[in-house]
Amino acid sequence: MKRLDSVSTRAAHDDLQRDFFAASVRSAFTLIELLVVIAIIGILIAILLPAVQQARAAARRTQCQNNLKQIGLALHQFHDAQGAFPPARLVEDGIRTLSSDGTTTGIDEPSWLIHILPHLEQSTLYSDWNLYKPFGEHSLTVRQTVVQTFLCPERHAGTSPVAPDSTVVISLPCGCPGGFQNIPGGAVVDYVGNQGDVTPGATGQPTDFYWGGRGTGVIISSHPKTGSAGTINDWKDKVAIRDITDGTSNTVMVGEPFIPKGEMTKSPYNGPAYFGRHFQNFTRIGGPGVPLAHDSSDQRGTLYSFGSAHAGIVIFAMADGSVRSISTSISSSVLGDLCNRRDGSSIGEF
Repeated sequence: MKRLDSVSTRAAHDDLQRDFFAASVRSAFTLIELLVVIAIIGILIAILLPAVQQARAAARRTQCQNNLKQIGLALHQFHDAQGAFPPARLVEDGIRTLSSDGTTTGIDEPSWLIHILPHLEQSTLYSDWNLYKPFGEHSLTVRQTVVQTFLCPERHAGTSPVAPDSTVVISLPCGCPGGFQNIPGGAVVDYVGNQGDVTPGATGQPTDFYWGGRGTGVIISSHPKTGSAGTINDWKDKVAIRDITDGTSNTVMVGEPFIPKGEMTKSPYNGPAYFGRHFQNFTRIGGPGVPLAHDSSDQRGTLYSFGSAHAGIVIFAMADGSVRSISTSISSSVLGDLCNRRDGSSIGEF
């Protein structure tokens, strides 16, 4: 009887050990189960990652729109104070000897971007500039000071981009060679004014769109005006709201420039934007022959085209202060109508 009890006790103990061992084995993952879990995690990441990227791209696009809204409002505040929009640059007619350090009077004065600084809460920086003094006569620190409102987060997020001093081969809009030019370095921007379209000409004549008073846009090159002492103190060829006869909601004022892949923060595509000599760094044109670039690799894009780092669109501030995202597939003729403030063309939906 005692032996049977002993056997029964031992059997019960063995059963308990087997149950414990089985439970221990069941609490771990098999290799197949582990692979399944990893696969599920991979699928979830594949599903969620594009959504996260799209959300971030949307946030950058919203910030870009906000920047353009602020610039548009600053331009209107400038207009209210001065009775006209600022000149893209000051430029005297005719060919002259150009300095290598940006000190030529009548072409090297600061661009329109400096004029609106007080309306962007940049009064301290503005006070360091003289609007009628050549770019090269200002301090290096001032020339290289970056204004974050002028930067698109899709291109230059969280950076202070400055183009270095460089020597480039200049090709004029007419295709004529402009020779080698030394370009002093300076801060770059991602938003440029609308100089208009090519209807005034781009053939190397004094009537070409980039000379004083010839632009058909809103932010155009203008002749300097001199006072009794012979020094520049104002500008001619002023564009006011009343001059935008096609309607402010149908006319582009500021947009994003086309910058080819590998040309960021480099002259001539993305050079010093406060330097008035090279207008493509702070204004662009649009229309037949100068379409919106689809992306940074678009072979149709030119040195004078609008373009964007946002997929499928270019964001613009219109002359009424509103902000519009325009498809890169827009007809170049419609784009030309949007860039010309007074061509009389009827524009539908775009």
